[in-house]
Amino acid sequence: MSKGKVLNLKDKINGNEMDLSLCNLSEVPVKELAALRKATVLDLSCNNITSLPPDFCKLTHLIRVDLSKNQLASLPDDLGNLCNLQHLDLYNNKLTGLPVSFSQLRNLKWLDLKDNPLETELAKAAGDCLDEKQCKQCASKVLLHMKEVQEEVDKAREKRFLKEREQQKKKEAKKTEREAKEREVRKLEKAEEKERRRKEYQAQLDATAAQEHQRKKKEEKKKRNGLAADKKAAEESAPKPRRSLIGLLFKLLLLLLLGLAGAAAACQLTELRREAACVPVNAALETGLAWARRQDVLLRQLLKDWSTMAKELLESSQTAKN
Repeated sequence: MSKGKVLNLKDKINGNEMDLSLCNLSEVPVKELAALRKATVLDLSCNNITSLPPDFCKLTHLIRVDLSKNQLASLPDDLGNLCNLQHLDLYNNKLTGLPVSFSQLRNLKWLDLKDNPLETELAKAAGDCLDEKQCKQCASKVLLHMKEVQEEVDKAREKRFLKEREQQKKKEAKKTEREAKEREVRKLEKAEEKERRRKEYQAQLDATAAQEHQRKKKEEKKKRNGLAADKKAAEESAPKPRRSLIGLLFKLLLLLLLGLAGAAAACQLTELRREAACVPVNAALETGLAWARRQDVLLRQLLKDWSTMAKELLESSQTAKN
């Protein structure tokens, strides 16, 4: 039957039964069957169907399905979703096993698995299906067997899950340990970097302090050298006191006066006054005294001027020494 004819399913439905047997089908028209939910009995026997699409498991309204005499090598993993399925005929296919979800077909009452290359344990559980009673026993025993398989699968899955979780925990523990070590390393590196910067900063401070000390030392030395040079220059540049001509004349005059005074005193106070040599001295002394009396004011002014000049000379000499 061509695909166009197969798609016209309304010609194949009779009440709640959909007969698609002997239609030379290679695939199941799931989309069209899903639209005819009143068809709870589906006959797909004697076709060339090699597999059932995953969407076939969405036809939950099916109660009875005949897939005998096809080329099915496997069934969908979600076959257990056909929760209302009660009768399943899989006679004369190429099945070696059933999906684990098969155990979820709680309403299954009849099953035929004859003439399939089933694995040993499943074949033993299925037994023969030569009459109604044996097919019902097949459904019951296969469901029980698949429940055991489900339990084993669940245990294996749980064991695998626990193993994976344990491995995950170990990985997380290793990761946590590695992260802790990395944090410790970063902490140590940070501390070392901080210590290195501290030492560099301290070295800079020490270098700056040493430079400042050297600078101050040089400045002090320069200052001392400058003071010494200034002192030396001052000493060298200080004018040597020159004898004043007036001072020299004053000294000569003073010596002369002292000499004259001594001679006058000798001629006046000693026995020499009667000598001929003292006569002119006494005469000159009397003449000088007479003249001095006349020039008293002039002499006093002269003495005052000499005194001032002497004082200035002493001060100038004292300043030069300092």
